[in-house]
Amino acid sequence: MSELVIIGAGPAGLAASIAARECGLKVTLIDEFIKPGGRLLGQLYKENDGTWWNGIKETDKLVARADNLGVEIKCGISVYHLDKYEHGWSVYTNDGIMQTPYVLLATGAAEYPIPMSGWTLPGVMSVGAAQVMTNVHRVKVGKKGVIIGANILSFAIMHELKLAGLNIECMILPPKNEISKTAADPMEVMKSLLRASHLAPSSILRLGSRLMINESLRKLALRFFPKKGISVWGIPFHLRKAAIEIIGEKQVEGVKIADITVDGEPINGTEKIIPVDFVCISGGLYPLAELAAVAGCPFRYIPELGGHIPQHNERMETPLKGLYVAGNITGIEGAKVAIAQGFVAGYSIADNAGISTETVKQKLQQAIKNVKYIREKAIIQFYPNVKENREKLYGTYQYI
Repeated sequence: MSELVIIGAGPAGLAASIAARECGLKVTLIDEFIKPGGRLLGQLYKENDGTWWNGIKETDKLVARADNLGVEIKCGISVYHLDKYEHGWSVYTNDGIMQTPYVLLATGAAEYPIPMSGWTLPGVMSVGAAQVMTNVHRVKVGKKGVIIGANILSFAIMHELKLAGLNIECMILPPKNEISKTAADPMEVMKSLLRASHLAPSSILRLGSRLMINESLRKLALRFFPKKGISVWGIPFHLRKAAIEIIGEKQVEGVKIADITVDGEPINGTEKIIPVDFVCISGGLYPLAELAAVAGCPFRYIPELGGHIPQHNERMETPLKGLYVAGNITGIEGAKVAIAQGFVAGYSIADNAGISTETVKQKLQQAIKNVKYIREKAIIQFYPNVKENREKLYGTYQYI
């Protein structure tokens, strides 16, 4: 029997397995995908210092460390239930039931879908699926496409698709409806993108973004937003155009778009069709926390962290004895924060498992400090005021 079962072999799960195994715990790391790495596998971007963050290479480093330490990594394993018993947890999988005193949920995040007319046609996919197909499987998803949904995630992946040689016609907003909500509101989209203005590919865009801190200026800028859009990495970004319908018989053939008002309402008579053969839809990310709910873990709703978050403290402990969380299940941040949280969880579990040496305690405290440091240095923040909302969450933590 493993002393620790980690569900999710992404950046947080891999890091936690390394930390816990370093401390002497017997660790089993499971994931439903065919290989470890999670969303880390699809990441490829340039750092501020000019170096490249290559998710596949970072995954290889973490997997090699885990393998060398003797972590048991089992892929192709799906978990459908967690059950608490007197001395630990039963983990129900498609490969049988595993029993363990400690469970770490490192299940990551999922993408918000934005349904619209034509979205079930072959050739329509989430922007994350396009990233995986391109960067992981090396499959070209089409000849010419449109990205529907403007957020930090879709901009980052648009750049990756551009680097891979895909032809992106433009980025536009989704249709305004009950599900798309703020994703279809030009003003809300503009405000959300200001958090990433330092990543803008030109000095003019960066300067313009800094001038937009005043709401009146934002409204003025939105009203006079160029009809031809703003070029981002050579791709037109339209804040005043939205998709109305995805067109096609047996597969994607085009996207019907229309000009929209500052409130996101389509303007009659402005419709036109852009011929494309693939469409990427992006509604942002939310914590993939169903297993925490199944286990009976209490939640907090914090929109600034991505939605419903399993209650936990900075040691990654939930109020349920023996159950821990790390990575994007705790709130949407980047892979580097997820890795740092994974190390916290691994050392925290070892400490609670009775390996309470001075070395383990020192490593745990240093790992907690490292999470805060990496969070402050992060070049991408998916949601605003992450630090303040983390502190609010930790301040309400209570054991059951």
